[in-house]
Amino acid sequence: MQLNQRAARLCDAAIDDAERLKIDYATLDCGTRLIDCGVHARGGLEAGLFIARVCTAGLADVRLLPAPPEVWAGLSVMVTTDHPVAACMASQYAGWEIKGEKYFAMGSGPMRAAAAREPLFEKIGQRESPDLAVGILESGKLPPDEVCRRIAEQCGVAPAALTLLIAPTSSQAGTIQVVARSIETALHKLADLDFDLSVVEGGLGTAPLPPVAGNDLEGVGRTNDAILYGGEVTLMLRCDDAQIEEVGPRVPSSVSPDYGSPFLSIFEQYDHDFYRIDPHLFSPAEIRFVNLATGHSFRYGHKLPRVIHESFAMR
Repeated sequence: MQLNQRAARLCDAAIDDAERLKIDYATLDCGTRLIDCGVHARGGLEAGLFIARVCTAGLADVRLLPAPPEVWAGLSVMVTTDHPVAACMASQYAGWEIKGEKYFAMGSGPMRAAAAREPLFEKIGQRESPDLAVGILESGKLPPDEVCRRIAEQCGVAPAALTLLIAPTSSQAGTIQVVARSIETALHKLADLDFDLSVVEGGLGTAPLPPVAGNDLEGVGRTNDAILYGGEVTLMLRCDDAQIEEVGPRVPSSVSPDYGSPFLSIFEQYDHDFYRIDPHLFSPAEIRFVNLATGHSFRYGHKLPRVIHESFAMR
């Protein structure tokens, strides 16, 4: 599928259109190309759609639509893909902690398939040995040379063959690219439940787009709440109905005992220790399964608009 090559072509096109996208780009001394989508650059809605598409290696369509009025009087982010495992799990999932001296970011994008550091790749395959690598960093700072060199080494490419896109969660671009993870969260939950992802052939996901938060912590809260309480995902798959009926009730976020409060309240309840939060919380509010083999459909979970309104500071 050449995930990194596909993402690199999107980056090349974006640099040619940088003024319209309100993004900046630069090359570090080590040769790594940085694309700033919201750290110092203004960014915007189009930059958010761009970074979300790169995050899925161009294997998903990402667009903005009106949100259901009963959920949120604003926009929603819709994602569709015919390659859900490659786009969302091998590429989009933010499963790589990037650390350096006074630097931290969550890494996502197709560079993960090049590094293949996570146990997830034992389940899904999708490893790559590319000549170049492209990644997305959720951070309020641009990465220094030493961080870029380390990422390149782990991806098996030269630093000059690495492109990194950066946006904080408290930016328009960063908010959109996180909320575009509705399908990814559903697939990740299914993987945690040992469901065979190879039977999933397509997906459609929507989640309300929150207002940009005043800081990254509030941004993390709002973007999580968008999916946990307002996200809706439909997966198209081929399997026995019995497999869906067995796993389906365990997928929505509402199965978690932590469900029902804004994410930041839950985070504070656990003394800001992310890993103490029940992992079953991290899933869309509603999920539908369409079995292409039998023609039967299944629906589980429910949205919780009151939490969306509270989280998004709706007045």
